[in-house]
Amino acid sequence: MVKLVIRKEQRQAQYYTEVLSENVGLEMTLIPGGTFLMGSPEDEPERRKNESPQHQVTVPSFFIGRYPITQAQWRVVAGWEPVERKLDNNPSRFQEEPTKRSFSRWDRPVENVSWYSAKEFCARLSQRTKKEYRFPTEAEWEYACRAETTTPFHFGKIITTDYVNYNGNYTYGESPEGEYREQTTPVGYFQVANAFGLYDMHGNVYEWCEDDYHDSYKNAPTDGSAWTSDKNTTRILRGGSWDFYPNNCRCAYRYYSPFAHFGNSVAK
Repeated sequence: MVKLVIRKEQRQAQYYTEVLSENVGLEMTLIPGGTFLMGSPEDEPERRKNESPQHQVTVPSFFIGRYPITQAQWRVVAGWEPVERKLDNNPSRFQEEPTKRSFSRWDRPVENVSWYSAKEFCARLSQRTKKEYRFPTEAEWEYACRAETTTPFHFGKIITTDYVNYNGNYTYGESPEGEYREQTTPVGYFQVANAFGLYDMHGNVYEWCEDDYHDSYKNAPTDGSAWTSDKNTTRILRGGSWDFYPNNCRCAYRYYSPFAHFGNSVAK
C-alpha cells in the first residue's frame, strides 16, 4: 500500500475581474515576482532531456488567469471586432450550453484552439480593455505553476485523478491508477489551487506559452522573458491534458507543436 500525501497551503491572493459581459468575467491573479529553478532536477522520475539544464530565473510580478479560459469567455470575445483574424465561437470538442451562473467560472475550458487563434483572443482583449493581455512566457508559466515549490507537481511528488484530470489508466512514480474521464472537466472542478491561488495548472487542457520551442535550456533567458526567433514557428504548450499521461502534467514538462489545435491560452 502506498501512502499518498498531497500538499495543501492557503495564502491570501490578490485578484481583479475583467468584466467581459453581463454574466461573464475573467478573473486575474497577481503573481509576485521572485527567483526559481526552472527545469527538472536530474533525479526527478521520467524527466526529459529538454528540461535541462536546470537554471535560475528571476521573474518580475505579473497577472495571470486564475482559471483556464472558458468556453463562455471565448464566446464573448469571439463576438468582438477582429484585430487580425476571425474566431470560431464554438471550437471545442466538448461543448456545453452557456450557463447563467455569475461569471460562468464553472464552464468547461475552451480547447481545439490554435496558437494564432489564442493570440487573436488576447489581441481583442487588449484592444477592448486598453490593457496588455498576452500569453505567459514559458518561464512565467512554470514559475506560476510551481508557486515556490520544487516537486514534480505543485502539491507534491505524486499525482491522483482525485485532484487532476488526466488519463488515469497510467501512473507516475508511486502514484496510483485512477479514473480516465475521457473528456474535459469544468475549470476549478477539483477545487485545488496552488499557493498562488491558481487552478488547473496540471491536466485538463494544455496551455499555450509565448515561446518558441528549443530542445534544451542552453542559453535560455534568465529574466523571465520569452525565448523567440523569427525562424522558429514551433510553440510551447504546458500543463498536460485530460487524455495524456500523468508524467505530462509535471511542472517542468514541455510539450510543443507547430500546428497545434488544442490547449488554450492563459492571458496576462
